[in-house]
Amino acid sequence: MPGELTIYEDRLARQMDAGEFVLAVVTATKPDFYKQAPVVTAARDAGVPAFVLHTGQHYDDVLGHGLAEYGIEDRVAVDLAIRGSLSEKTAQVHRRIDELTDTLEAQWPDTTVLPIVHGDTHAAGIVPQAWLFATNQAVAHNEAGLRGMSPDFENYEDVPAFVDAQWSGEWSINRAEPFPEQYDTFVGSAGSIYHLAPVELNREHLQREGYPAAVEGDERIPVVGNSVVDAIELKRDADLEESIFDIYPVLEARDDWIRVDIHRRANLLPERFRAIVEGVIGLVEDGYNVNFLELTATRKALEHYGYRDRLLELDDERENFLFTGLWKKHAHVYEFLTSGQCFAEFTDSGSMQEELNAIDEAICLTARFNTDRPETVFDAGTNLLVPPVDGEYVREMIEYVAETDAVREEIQTGPTLYGEDVGESIVEFLQEKREATPFDWAHERAGFETGKQDFEYL
Repeated sequence: MPGELTIYEDRLARQMDAGEFVLAVVTATKPDFYKQAPVVTAARDAGVPAFVLHTGQHYDDVLGHGLAEYGIEDRVAVDLAIRGSLSEKTAQVHRRIDELTDTLEAQWPDTTVLPIVHGDTHAAGIVPQAWLFATNQAVAHNEAGLRGMSPDFENYEDVPAFVDAQWSGEWSINRAEPFPEQYDTFVGSAGSIYHLAPVELNREHLQREGYPAAVEGDERIPVVGNSVVDAIELKRDADLEESIFDIYPVLEARDDWIRVDIHRRANLLPERFRAIVEGVIGLVEDGYNVNFLELTATRKALEHYGYRDRLLELDDERENFLFTGLWKKHAHVYEFLTSGQCFAEFTDSGSMQEELNAIDEAICLTARFNTDRPETVFDAGTNLLVPPVDGEYVREMIEYVAETDAVREEIQTGPTLYGEDVGESIVEFLQEKREATPFDWAHERAGFETGKQDFEYL
């Protein structure tokens, strides 16, 4: 059952009373915690008032741990406490943003609050819409312009040719997946006035869709990089009380691990899920070391399709298979990925494609037919699509990458794409906008000189 809107009045007042321009950094799910934390930290260091507006989607001890791990739990001033289906969450966000903005308007009528959403979570799509409807003001979007693309290549059965085609062939827009993330990032753009693009490709997508790079000299789509690089630097050498190799000693005893992380809705469909799991079982039976992560959605699918008992048996019978839950600490993930013990992450995560671009020691293999981080494939070469066609194909393609030295070298030595000190760059950019009204009328974009319009009648 959903909870109620919670406003931590002392935390909110501390930021709202500090100036006439305040950032509301929106967090919703696990990736938001570590990608938005650098923005909160940079704002604090720059003296820019900022609080965390948390939707409450990831709230349990494991999924919600990132708020504490990245030191922003005490900056949560608003918790929307949303729960339920996509439709239920959407309705709750609208109602609670209405309540929140009424409070802000009543107590701080002269203060501009600029929400900054992130990426392609449901909050990235719905919070801009709810805020725009409630206030007639738009938001800022960190990691904007994520648009799915797929390679223009039909003969995927020829694995070496398919690998070459991904790295050097033509690609086309394919926004069908992931669902609902592609929908959320697309509609979130419409409710945003500042689009903070990770790479130039994202800015090109946005400009093609009609978003102006600048209005009367006011930049709107800066290329700032991706704040995940700040999170990696923060946790790369974290002082851990307990190493991941203490928790799972087999990860140190054996090397060249393939870490499997599957949770997207589309990959839980029958044919795709069977292809992924059968492919993983085939890799284990062929002697490859595999760590299979079981997320909540993954467990439901494993049970539904009758695979969970088989994986538990493999975990008991074979030293080269480790079946675990989601790792609580993000620092443990980075410890493992940078240790040299992990060969590859077989994933359908968007964020992991970015993270492994910044990590040299492990490579990314993406279980999708398209990707919204295609630059990691055709610009950096640090990622490859492994379409879940069937189990044999998944196994064959991963084994081809593992056993082909030229491919391994190529994918491990590609350039990094996402910059550095990105949180600082984002805050510097937004701080320059503190005098601006976060909304445009058509006459303003067209350059007509008329007075500012009054919103009250709306």
